[in-house]
Amino acid sequence: MADEAKGRGNAAFSAGRFEEAIRHFSEAIELAPTNHVLYSNRSAAYASLERYAEALTDALKTVELKPDWSKGYSRLGAAHLGLGSADEAVSAYEKGLELDPSNEALKSGLADARRRARLPGASPFGKIFQGPDLWAKLTADPTTRGYLQQSDFVKMIQDVQKNPNNINLYLSDQRMMQVLGVLLNVKMRAPTDEMERDFPEPEPVKPQQEPAKRAPEPEPKPEPMEVSEEEKEERERKAEAQKEKEAGNMAYKKKDFETAIQHYTRAIELDDGDISFLTNRAAVYLEMGKYEDCIKDCDKAVERGRELHSDFKMIAKALTRKGTALGKLAKCSKDYEPAIETFQKALTEHRNPDTLKKLNEAERAKKELEQQEYFDPKIADEEREKGNELFKQQKYPEAVKHYTEALRRNPKDPRVYSNRAACYTKLGAMPEGLKDAEKCIELDPSFSKGYTRKGALQFLMKEHDKALETYQEGLKHDPNNQELMDGVRRCIEQINKTNRGEISAEDLKERQAKAMQDPEIQNILSDPIMRQVLIDFQENPRAAQEHLKNPQVMHKIQKLVGAGIVQMR
Repeated sequence: MADEAKGRGNAAFSAGRFEEAIRHFSEAIELAPTNHVLYSNRSAAYASLERYAEALTDALKTVELKPDWSKGYSRLGAAHLGLGSADEAVSAYEKGLELDPSNEALKSGLADARRRARLPGASPFGKIFQGPDLWAKLTADPTTRGYLQQSDFVKMIQDVQKNPNNINLYLSDQRMMQVLGVLLNVKMRAPTDEMERDFPEPEPVKPQQEPAKRAPEPEPKPEPMEVSEEEKEERERKAEAQKEKEAGNMAYKKKDFETAIQHYTRAIELDDGDISFLTNRAAVYLEMGKYEDCIKDCDKAVERGRELHSDFKMIAKALTRKGTALGKLAKCSKDYEPAIETFQKALTEHRNPDTLKKLNEAERAKKELEQQEYFDPKIADEEREKGNELFKQQKYPEAVKHYTEALRRNPKDPRVYSNRAACYTKLGAMPEGLKDAEKCIELDPSFSKGYTRKGALQFLMKEHDKALETYQEGLKHDPNNQELMDGVRRCIEQINKTNRGEISAEDLKERQAKAMQDPEIQNILSDPIMRQVLIDFQENPRAAQEHLKNPQVMHKIQKLVGAGIVQMR
């Protein structure tokens, strides 16, 4: 139950529905309160909604339950960083790296936390806005408690938490002064009417008689602002770099890759503050098949982007491009793990559908490669023979294990599916056996054993009409198969018994209830024409005989008779 709720939470998180993910993770935690992974996942969902106080609580619970799990400290560092506690974040990331020194996510988080910790000109009030008790203090004070209902006030506090230097932007807001008073335990007084009256009111200005209107004088042109030579040169370089980028884009569209690289390289030399030049050049290298060069440019773009605090979407784009290049290399190296890890990092920066699609493709390619490497028909035959021996000894669970291993070694052998279906039948696992029998028929429609297995299972499940159809379909491929013919005979006998009322009322009721769950039966009974036909059978036999001349109607009636819904007497 907890795993199901966790799975729903993971799916909601992947789709960006973080509130829904929190609900599912909370449900899972109620069922499994000692599972550290659930608290970790809910912490990530809270952080995605910038609810860092709750994220911190869950992260602390994670490391409490599993102190040797590095990912818990990654969650803890992210929550501290979101609350503006850069020093605490550094400590958390360092602890995680002690457990897992090669973890790239922890390394990246530590670098970001250290950079935030040593930002110049830090506000002296920065520390008081850090820590989970901030909101508790604001809630306890009767004045600031009312402010918490104002969305702009909450955003103002969150902004200062993220960057304490931004407090200077809000000092003119009396609510911020009140907050400082609460956090510093100092009583702050707002200006009162009495204070305002200490200042003399300005004397009213007597209106002066307007002079005669003159013709409007031409407005003087504003003098151009003086710009330093350095600023002027920098603007010119940036403008020139953009021109080089546009020229590179044109060359790229024309598939003139060498020229495109020259233009992008020139743009990088002119302006190293725009990582799009690097990602564009990486795209050219990717098209040219120069995957190592592409990866180098993407790494530079990510590193430089973090230094410049570039848009997270641009960093995600660079990581996605790197993952694509690694995926291309994996076709030769047979190692998709680096590409998968890079796509996952990109998704932590920005959940882009294209990146998610590439991640799924890489994971699917990895799985297919593993299956190919495990493929061995010779070992599969050996496992099948072992299963056959155990089946003869009536050791059905052990036989299933060997048949399953045989299918892992060779998933295209219909005989193994047929044999495992027989085991499942003996064990009473009807749905699993039916699934194997259908897979057997899918792999080899001419293999009569698949039809006998499927028909026998349907007969045991009291779906006699379906079993009859299965046996008849098998006879089309093997008309002289005695087992199939015997199956047809048994089904017809059972259907005739039902029609003659020779089965118990309880069995008939059970069979009808099962038939009503069949979508085909439901469609027949919901068809207005068929409803009229059934009424005519009861009230107007002459019209009913006319209906039976229609092959489609006749087929549907036979279907209802076979399912026990209609009885012919």
